[in-house]
Amino acid sequence: MTRTDGTRGDDALLQPLGGMVLYPLPESVGRARRWFKKFTEPHQLGCSIDDSVLLVSELVTNAILYGEADEPWRVRVRWYRLGEALRVDVHNPGCPAHVRLRTPQATEAHGRGLLLVDSLADEWWSGPSRHGGTVVVFLMHRAFKPD
Repeated sequence: MTRTDGTRGDDALLQPLGGMVLYPLPESVGRARRWFKKFTEPHQLGCSIDDSVLLVSELVTNAILYGEADEPWRVRVRWYRLGEALRVDVHNPGCPAHVRLRTPQATEAHGRGLLLVDSLADEWWSGPSRHGGTVVVFLMHRAFKPD
């Protein structure tokens, strides 16, 4: 499910679990994968952690490739519990209107990240970030056991 309004109205129910701030450099993608996996491990997620790590990797890559700013900037990744769901937000500077699903040609090296997000996440959306720029969010339903 794709949303483009940037919000859901249930932000007050979010329980922060962790986050990271990364430099917009290629090596930050691997760092994001390792940190996300390490810091979500204690929560014993019921969803595929490998799928979630892949989605974090894709969104951090997109943030690095497509983030735009006139000054030094960082990629911000935050993850939350929302009831039984895992929510991950990836923030970068740049225009929210540039986030779109593409259908790349077989010969194109890029353009498949959001297709993966669309295929693996239960929900995803994008919109303006509270930090300025863009946020892309994905949800994995039933990631946590009910309380």
